[in-house]
Amino acid sequence: MKNSLKLASSAVCAAVCVSVSVPVWAQQGLTRDNGAPVGDNQNSQTAGPGGPVLLQDVQLIQKLQRFDRERIPERVVHARGTGAHGQFIATADISAFTRAKVFVPGTTTPVFVRFSTVIHGNHSPETLRDPRGFATKFYTSEGNWDLVGNNLPIFFIRDAIKFPDMVHSLKPGPDTNVQDPNRVFDFFSHVPEATHMLTRVYSDFGIPASYRTMDGNGVHAYKFVDARGATTYVKFHWKSLQGQKNLTGAQASTVQGQTFNHASEDLIEAISKGDFPKWDLYVQTLRPDQLDGFDFNPLDATKVWNGVPETKVGTMTLNRNPANVFQETEQAAFAPGNLVPGIEPSEDRLLQGRVFSYNDTQLYRVGTNVFQLPINAPKGTSNNNNQDGESNSAARNGTVNYEPSRIAPKPQDAAVRYSSSALAGSTQQARIAKTLNFRQAGEFYRSLSKQDQANLVANLAGDLGKVKDDTTKYTMLSHFYKADSQYGAAVAQAVKADAGRVQRLAAALSE
Repeated sequence: MKNSLKLASSAVCAAVCVSVSVPVWAQQGLTRDNGAPVGDNQNSQTAGPGGPVLLQDVQLIQKLQRFDRERIPERVVHARGTGAHGQFIATADISAFTRAKVFVPGTTTPVFVRFSTVIHGNHSPETLRDPRGFATKFYTSEGNWDLVGNNLPIFFIRDAIKFPDMVHSLKPGPDTNVQDPNRVFDFFSHVPEATHMLTRVYSDFGIPASYRTMDGNGVHAYKFVDARGATTYVKFHWKSLQGQKNLTGAQASTVQGQTFNHASEDLIEAISKGDFPKWDLYVQTLRPDQLDGFDFNPLDATKVWNGVPETKVGTMTLNRNPANVFQETEQAAFAPGNLVPGIEPSEDRLLQGRVFSYNDTQLYRVGTNVFQLPINAPKGTSNNNNQDGESNSAARNGTVNYEPSRIAPKPQDAAVRYSSSALAGSTQQARIAKTLNFRQAGEFYRSLSKQDQANLVANLAGDLGKVKDDTTKYTMLSHFYKADSQYGAAVAQAVKADAGRVQRLAAALSE
């Protein structure tokens, strides 16, 4: 399992249940904790087909709240990580897109970055196959902005309602505490949009050689807002100036036999000797009227914006290791909801859920007054009526703890109100219209060298070959074949599957 997929998710009982005795409780319909039946556990409720996710979706909110509280005190995901301090210097004038002061040319902004693996615990090997977290906290003059992303540019799912399920399936089983490809692929056989991410994770990009030699991505589309309130959709991409370097499965096994801290050690040692790692930050932008010009939904987190130009906007340098890992790296609380004027969430369904879930997680994990800790505190003064709670050390005084007030007014700046978006349609629970589940996976496969393709096939077959349920195995093979016939055929051959059956199943799939 050293070269196995090291992630997490939950699965739905499909063909496996035909031959397995299912307990009575498992035969009942899905309900919420209050016993009420669930009508749709696949799609969040949105304001029309392109609108934002609604807070009234109690199934989504309950799933995320319960999921966020599964571990004490270790992070449920991204538990294994290391961090460093540094600075970001803006270099390009993008005021035509955003009023965010962090991007004013010449501005130097302190940052703290936490790199991590996703699925396994705090002291797990850093050689495991897994996406890598790349979370950056910008201490801007307008408050803290957290760009919380991964080394890979996409994700497994497009709707936050499936996030707890995905992580459950990728985590070790609740009955054995062992990660099991049967559980992983049981889930992903129901999630065809994951084909793209699975292809990237099982490639050598699934094991970066070090944190310094990997790119970072915001994954989601966000919105830039200019001084007039006009919006532009944006994606963020960190490009490593050290170059991208990965490990093959064999190399990872060799490294793990010597140390399971190689990535943390590499970053700490490089900074200690003055070899400060750097990344350039690039953005891709789309006008709102350009979104419908694609044959996929650009707000789908399982997609990349191929063909959209990138613009360099600045450079980040990491130049200082933490003095206390617990107080800084482990108590650092990142959340996509930590935004500043000029940057807003898009209608990306996965991002909409993360905006709530990550902040909620940190309030639970670190505490109600998480922003009073030095690593999370903004550089400017916080001024609101939030009060009390555990571990409160704020020097709050006076009689006014409400707003509005003439005694102690706290005026609001209308210039930094959220942008407005036109909405149409009815509330709904339905998947997005343009799924295009397989094409970009095939494009990525064909972009790899012959050796990298062979490594991908071997890595994937190593886990898929352990799947006992025939329907699950062939469903996954049909997804890979639909992405690219050569790719699917190679994996099928590696697991000794019936090529004709794979082809027939793939032919029945819609793109």
